[in-house]
Amino acid sequence: MEQALITGGSIIGAAFAVGLASIGAGVGDGTVTGKFVEGISKKPESKSAMMINMLISVGLIESVPIIAVVIALVFIFANPFIK
Repeated sequence: MEQALITGGSIIGAAFAVGLASIGAGVGDGTVTGKFVEGISKKPESKSAMMINMLISVGLIESVPIIAVVIALVFIFANPFIK
């Protein structure tokens, strides 16, 4: 009974963590892209420099949910609380 509760709690916690990380990444990507478009409208000649910075930023932001998925899978399948 205890093992089932721990496993169920781990699954719910993992889903919650991945969901929040995905929402945060979506908001971050939207903000970065919006500011990029705003910057292009103000200074079109610096588009290439801003594009490189935007792509690096989006890549770093997108790494957060991927890391959250890996940690969630570790908590589900290699749970240290299960005997």
